[in-house]
Amino acid sequence: MKQILSEIFQISIGILLASIGLKMFLLPNGFLDGGVTGIAILLSELFDFNISYVLLIVSIPFLILAWFNLSKRIFAKSVISIISLAIIIHFENFGSITEDKLLIAIFGGLFLGAGIGLTIRNGAVLDGSEILGIFINNRLGISIGKVVLLFNAILFAVTALLLSIEVAMYSILTFIVTAKVIDLMIEGLEDYVGLMIVSKHINEIDFELVKIIGTGTTLYQGSGGFGKRGIQSSSDIIHTVINRIDIRRTYNLIDSIDKNAFIIEFDVNNIKGGIHTKYISKEGFKKLSPTMQFKHKKIIREEFTA
Repeated sequence: MKQILSEIFQISIGILLASIGLKMFLLPNGFLDGGVTGIAILLSELFDFNISYVLLIVSIPFLILAWFNLSKRIFAKSVISIISLAIIIHFENFGSITEDKLLIAIFGGLFLGAGIGLTIRNGAVLDGSEILGIFINNRLGISIGKVVLLFNAILFAVTALLLSIEVAMYSILTFIVTAKVIDLMIEGLEDYVGLMIVSKHINEIDFELVKIIGTGTTLYQGSGGFGKRGIQSSSDIIHTVINRIDIRRTYNLIDSIDKNAFIIEFDVNNIKGGIHTKYISKEGFKKLSPTMQFKHKKIIREEFTA
């Protein structure tokens, strides 16, 4: 029950933020966002329709797709969220607070992205373009990102033809800000990358990664292979995840030990458990200090020398 109430509260905040982005910034100035919201704004601008009704009508085909492609719980929360957004937009009396087009595009995208991201994080959908992406991905194997990108490219091209190139350009800026803020809300402020490291000095690199970078590591056995120096003998391989803030420091550390180390860097979408540095915390800010003391230094050294 506590989790359900938390989800309802956060979705409500998300809907409010999205409505502020629309009513205070985008709608009074005719700016679009991407996705279904952008289609609703475009139609309301062209035909002087009430945006609340248009948003509901345009969302129906995408909600039908959601019924067949998403769980019934997500579908139900999405329907309630979209209806709530339409109602709030209809009765909300927020007025435009600026006429600066750049501020409108940036802050409109910021509020809308924060609202959409918060609802997605709690299992609801405010915009149907992602649902279309899931549907096409299931049928044709095309990535969701490419579907959404193509969808919005067509939308902004139509906007340039029917409204103006300037509105289309500012709408693209709004969409970029919205997309970035959505990612930030879903993935959080921490950004991680994974590293796979192969080196002749693997034990020394492992020790320094734990001591200096403060990250956890996993070592697994490589049975052999082929590289630029010919056939390779078996050796240990380090697998670790670090905060992107530490990426340059990590590469410098590895180079100081072995300039010929082979490193593969890859994106990490989510982490659960293990040891990894979170800078958005008291402990994390301590790690940024050059005077930081490593609490487990003695234990690590004993394990390394054992």
